Amino acid sequence: MKKLRIRKIDVLSVGKVAGIIYLVIGVFLSLLISLVPTVGPGMMRAGYYGSMMYSGAAIILIPIIYGVVGFLGGVLGAFLYNTISSWIGPIELETD
Repeated sequence: MKKLRIRKIDVLSVGKVAGIIYLVIGVFLSLLISLVPTVGPGMMRAGYYGSMMYSGAAIILIPIIYGVVGFLGGVLGAFLYNTISSWIGPIELETD
């Protein structure tokens, strides 16, 4: 068994990957959210055009917001890992 130690993580690399992952999640979530006001009671409350505008805004804004928050969360998480691992030691993995 060989032990591998993760001593430091590239902060921007983690931020980019997390941002893309959350962007994809945001796309799927925005598609689900955009369907809600266009069917059933939501359509009657806001009116047809209001629900169409809400759907369009959801499809555009939710993935962008999720992507930015995912990027910032990834950067913060990698920064915290680097800081804490310098105090208490890195994560160790055993491989064959």
